[in-house]
Amino acid sequence: MEKHIKAPIEKQAAAKLKVGDYVYITGTIYTARDAAHKRMYEALSEGKELPVDIQKQMIYYMGPSPAREGRPIGSAGPTTASRMDKYAPQLLDLGLGAMIGKGKRSPEVIEAIRRNQSVYFAAVGGAGALLSKCITKSEVIAYDDLGTEAIRKLTVENFPVIVVIDSDGNNLYETAIKEYCTYSDDAEIR
Repeated sequence: MEKHIKAPIEKQAAAKLKVGDYVYITGTIYTARDAAHKRMYEALSEGKELPVDIQKQMIYYMGPSPAREGRPIGSAGPTTASRMDKYAPQLLDLGLGAMIGKGKRSPEVIEAIRRNQSVYFAAVGGAGALLSKCITKSEVIAYDDLGTEAIRKLTVENFPVIVVIDSDGNNLYETAIKEYCTYSDDAEIR
């Protein structure tokens, strides 16, 4: 099913999203990858505030390439989400509304998504140039010294994603395998 949502995301909106939904996001999202997540984790461990209020926000696991002339950002494809799994449950417990990346998540992250009524979206890997066309503004807001891994505030219009883990903890990577694969008696996948 195709849905259009606003970012930041309210819990009521997240609850209406189900695995497999095609979603178009319009609004403000933030980028953060490994190094930025590590810094946020360290800041929280030291009792400091995060550089952005993450309540209801969406974090896109992405580090862009340099922007072409006249464009706000370069190629903007997702990075592997599992690299942030160590940090994600804590951010979800602090109110993070959604994450965007690619690939599977750990059982701990899936439980934190369910517990906090959040959602995990996948963006299409390899489509970074196309995804960048949905980004109308990009501004570094924290950790500028990290270069491409700095935290950016993005303004997006109809940014395309797929719900991979919904607020009930349903996981498209598991349900899709069950739905589309059949097994023969000798356990070969056909």
